[in-house]
Amino acid sequence: MTFELSLEEGKFLVRLARNAVKECLATGRTVKAPARTPEKLFECCGVFVTINRLEDGEKQLRGCIGYPYPTSPLVEAVIDSAVNAATRDPRFIPLSSSELGNVVFEVSVLTPPEIVEVGNPKEYLGKIKVGEDGLIVEKAGYKGLLLPQVPVEWEWCEEEFLCQCCVKAGLSPDSWLTKGAKIYKFQAIVFEEDSPQGEVKRVNLNDNEN
Repeated sequence: MTFELSLEEGKFLVRLARNAVKECLATGRTVKAPARTPEKLFECCGVFVTINRLEDGEKQLRGCIGYPYPTSPLVEAVIDSAVNAATRDPRFIPLSSSELGNVVFEVSVLTPPEIVEVGNPKEYLGKIKVGEDGLIVEKAGYKGLLLPQVPVEWEWCEEEFLCQCCVKAGLSPDSWLTKGAKIYKFQAIVFEEDSPQGEVKRVNLNDNEN
């Protein structure tokens, strides 16, 4: 990954995501990029914002939306993704202001997805890596994306990762083995709060046990 972010830049993005949601829920307004935004954060990048609810110390997904491709300046994409994750994820009812003290924010900045070329679909197993890659599966107008941290959290192997990404797309689990399926991979720089409004840390996926 040639694009890199410092911990301070990661903290900036995570806090911006939280502030964007807080302002939207309180006033309905969309915040602008702060005047002190580092120049690097205006580069176009794909990004996802994930909001997790904490229950007995365990994270439960509360919303996750983003941009797979680098179509917008990073700082603007974070604001938009955060608000949409809080209010427009179709899997959940919109977040309320009263929940902000019990959720943690996570920002994943993505590399551009690249198609995985294989001669035989079974070769995909050797060309993706849990703890490093995120996946996109496309087939027949269906598309599913899973961030790199997802298979680590669920302790999936590469085959389970491919199958679950197909399920996310609305396809049968073995669709990655079938004609017409396209697999893309990408990497992510991930920052998250360790507690609601708490310290922001960089997530090293390879340090997790699989």
